[in-house]
This record gives sequence, structure tokens and C-alpha cells, in this order.
Amino acid sequence: MHCIERGRLRTSRVACLGVALLVGCAAETVRPPAPVTAARAVPASTAAPAVASAVAPKPVEARAAATQAIAAAATGAVRLAAPGPVRNWDELRLQAARRIVAANPHLTYAGRAPNVLLAIPVLSVDLNGDGSIRRIEVLRYPRQAKDTTQLAIDAVKRAAPFGDVSRLSRPWRFTETFLFNDARQFKPRILDEQ
Repeated sequence: MHCIERGRLRTSRVACLGVALLVGCAAETVRPPAPVTAARAVPASTAAPAVASAVAPKPVEARAAATQAIAAAATGAVRLAAPGPVRNWDELRLQAARRIVAANPHLTYAGRAPNVLLAIPVLSVDLNGDGSIRRIEVLRYPRQAKDTTQLAIDAVKRAAPFGDVSRLSRPWRFTETFLFNDARQFKPRILDEQ
């Protein structure tokens, strides 16, 4: 299963690079570059050499094109299976982290977290009895790359609902730490501990 997830991740990256190339060409000839916002920019070192030599946009335009491509990929909804039953909060946190990764394949990475992280936002997610989100509170804002906080919030919203929690003790709340690398991809901390 680990190999399948990596294959999907590679497919998503290839699709993003292709869209970035097309958008970059259009951005250079038709419209001015858009500002880099909440989506992550793909570093120039990850682009294929053939792509880099075929089109060499200015750095600002390249970042804008990559941002637009990633935003377009992010809008593609991933259909998740219904969440399974959970017996305790540890199971719910693990299931929630796996759903967050499954719902956001374009924004996550596999393997161990790097020694130096770009940002580490921490979210507290309050749930309703059916597992839907009632409220998300930011417990820790990163000092740099502040846009990663919104990326984490949006990732949690895409993964909801998280399963029936009505039989668990109150408050129906879990906390998750997001480990962002330099490419603005994240991994929930609970999955890094596994």
C-alpha cells in the first residue's frame, strides 16, 4: 500500500508540473503574474531539465504559475470512504490524520519529516457528535510561512467528517500538529510518530 500512495503522489506532482508549464506560458504572454498566496510554490530544482530549458520564465512568473497550478489541483475533490468506527480518542486521531492525508495527496509527503521544518502550525478541532467540524482553533501560529496555517485548516476541512464521536468522552476535540517541509507539503505529526 505504501508503494501505491507514492505512485499517486508522483502522478499528482507530474500533473502539477504539466499544469504549471501550461499556466506559466499563458501567464507570460497574456496576463501579469498573480501573487503567491496560500498554495505552495514548487522549487525550481524539482522541475524536469527538459521543462526548464524549454520555457525559462522569470522567477516571479514561475512561482505564480506554480501557485496557480497547485491551487487548481487543490480544487479537485478526492472522494473518501466513510470513516470507520472508533473506540477511543487515540484511534480517532489516527483515523483523522489518515483521512487528512488521503483528502490532500497534493499537499502531503511520505517518509520521515526533515530535521529542519519550514513551519509547524498546531490546530485544535472541535467536532459535533456525528464527526463533522464545529470549530477549528489555531493553537500555534508559525513565525515564518504563515500561509501554512490556512493550508492546514483547509486540509482538515477537506477530510471531514471524522466519524461518530457521540460515544466518546467530551469534549469532542482533537489536536493535530502539521509538519511542513520547504515545499509547503505537510505530514500530521501523529503519522510521523508511527
